[in-house]
Amino acid sequence: MAIVGKEYCDPEERVLTVRKTSHFSPGDGFAAYDHRTGGLAFRVDTYGRGHGGGAASAGELALLGPGGEPLLTVRRRRPSLHQRWEGFLGARADGQKPLFSARRPSILGGAAAGAVIELLSPPPFSGATTAAPDLLRVDGSFPRRCCRVVAAPRCDGEKEKVVAEIRRKVDEAARVVMGRDVFVLRVSPGFDAAFAMGIVLVLDQIAGDEPGVDAGADILDAKI
Repeated sequence: MAIVGKEYCDPEERVLTVRKTSHFSPGDGFAAYDHRTGGLAFRVDTYGRGHGGGAASAGELALLGPGGEPLLTVRRRRPSLHQRWEGFLGARADGQKPLFSARRPSILGGAAAGAVIELLSPPPFSGATTAAPDLLRVDGSFPRRCCRVVAAPRCDGEKEKVVAEIRRKVDEAARVVMGRDVFVLRVSPGFDAAFAMGIVLVLDQIAGDEPGVDAGADILDAKI
């Protein structure tokens, strides 16, 4: 399912280690590394052109490739009772239509309420002509780094499909579950890894970090 680009769709499961690179506020920075190669796959610019010449304008987040090329730009839609965010392909230009929107499923939902992602228009390279949006649902708790992204059926007889999953990272050698600032993003075969990383960005803004959840590392039980 190519959304940002076909080059980000791997025929095999792709595993990314995601590290939060700044702790001042939600979304201040992420870096994602490919589990197979160890190389940088994606990073996030949040400081804006007025703060060091980044790829994002004030109030926007930019998902960049390893060479700094803009892949997605996300910004909050105001006013919005549902914490609605919009995503744009590449570096957003004035008048550009959003590629997707993301929101809490309910205005009463807390950090653990998940999210709903709606594809508003087909990617320009997809060849699709229908205007019907695709829907994805985030089940679980992003603040606890325990959630999955589920693609809703697009036609009768089709089943829901898990396209991405977020879990806390485990250091098997030290038998330690690492803190929430380092986690694993598993992308199912054929799904767009860049778009999955874009979902991480909006989840961090919508859900943030849940108070009362220990962010530190945990020692695994020796019996596990």
